[in-house]
Amino acid sequence: MTAAVLGLSLLTASAQADGGISPQMMTKIKSFYAGTPTDRALRNAIVGTDISRLAVNADNRVAVDTHFSHSVPGRGITNQKSSGRCWLFTGLNVLRAKAIAKYDMGDFQFSQTYVFFWDQLEKSNLFLQGVIDTRKRPMDDKMVEWLFKNPLSDGGQYTGIADLLTKYGVVPLDVMPETNSSENTRVMSSLISLKLREYGLKLREMSAAKSTTPEALQEAKTEMLGTIYRILALNLGEPPTQFVWTRRDANGNPAETKEYTPHSFYDQYVADDLQRNYVMLMNDPTREYYKLYEIDFDRHTYDGSNWTYVNLPVDDIKQMAIASIKDSTMMYFSCDVGKCFDRTRGLLDTDNYDYESLLGTAFGMDKRQRVATFASGSSHAMTLMAVDLDADGRPRKWKVENSWGSGPNDGHLIMTDKWFDEYMFRLVINRKYLTDKAAAVLSQKPVLLPAWDPMFADEQ
Repeated sequence: MTAAVLGLSLLTASAQADGGISPQMMTKIKSFYAGTPTDRALRNAIVGTDISRLAVNADNRVAVDTHFSHSVPGRGITNQKSSGRCWLFTGLNVLRAKAIAKYDMGDFQFSQTYVFFWDQLEKSNLFLQGVIDTRKRPMDDKMVEWLFKNPLSDGGQYTGIADLLTKYGVVPLDVMPETNSSENTRVMSSLISLKLREYGLKLREMSAAKSTTPEALQEAKTEMLGTIYRILALNLGEPPTQFVWTRRDANGNPAETKEYTPHSFYDQYVADDLQRNYVMLMNDPTREYYKLYEIDFDRHTYDGSNWTYVNLPVDDIKQMAIASIKDSTMMYFSCDVGKCFDRTRGLLDTDNYDYESLLGTAFGMDKRQRVATFASGSSHAMTLMAVDLDADGRPRKWKVENSWGSGPNDGHLIMTDKWFDEYMFRLVINRKYLTDKAAAVLSQKPVLLPAWDPMFADEQ
């Protein structure tokens, strides 16, 4: 061993010794657990019980107040089953509420499977074209690495609703119903992801040959997508191009029978410009408010729109949400649903659990700090449909229509206003409800954020 290497080795060992847990440090660490009768009682309880059950705040166990001063009528609870399609159910649930109200229908749903088929095909193309676009970069390039880490997912956000429905239209649920693979997406999505990674390597190998033309790469990509299409058709069924459907009124009586295409059905039962009439609002306290942001390559279709949003204080977002609810309009909403969630009562409340008293330590980070340290982020989309206002017009609590099937509150979740402050992240609102100050932000050139930004890596 050379003197230089020996010196470096000794320096590393010294640094490890200085930063490691020494016997003296261990003695001090152990002193924080005194092993008192209280400590032993807590340990006996915790080792055999779910910690959240022990941390239930008994002072907060009063009956949930289910009254809301302003509410949009619910249209029945849907169930995404074992899939990450909450974004899809939420978007379609907002649209079906309008369709049911307009045509006085009873039970009605748009087909989630139909849109999901095109979503998975379009995301496959997004990945393969991304590989072609970055073919001259090394494999350890940040964008190339991100592509191969994220070839496909069943998650998404509002731009998927806007771009996919505009491009492919919609159909009723009974024209293309759910299948086992649409309700349980893990195996199908993992197999397609595996195939896409294989195809991505093949495209990079082809592009390394000087004789390969751009046209040859596109032809190869088309053949690859043909295989993906076949896998999807086998798992989900092939999307219809035309169909006959009978609309029924609220009493189940036939009202109209027509032949449709997915686009003509969209024109009649959605009849809205989803790409231009809606704006995504965000509450991200780690970034400057009243700014427009865009997430690079965060979209569902290659020829679609990147996710673009207006970052606002939460009170500004509440003001517009209240205006929408008062006008009987539901909204696409997303949040960090797993935090402070009492599933037995369907209640999201920061006072549900008292971990601090149980464990003898405070958990003191605020929302900005939690986001910055990856402790919190949007994980689930639902349909915001109700608010309870006090005498001064301030919100006390909110209600969302969930897509987890039946449960407490008839499948709805209730959230306190304090929980809303801490764990809501996104709201999609019709432009007509924007305040002047929020609307003015749309004229800005958006700040471009990378696809791998941690705030958006696992968005739903």
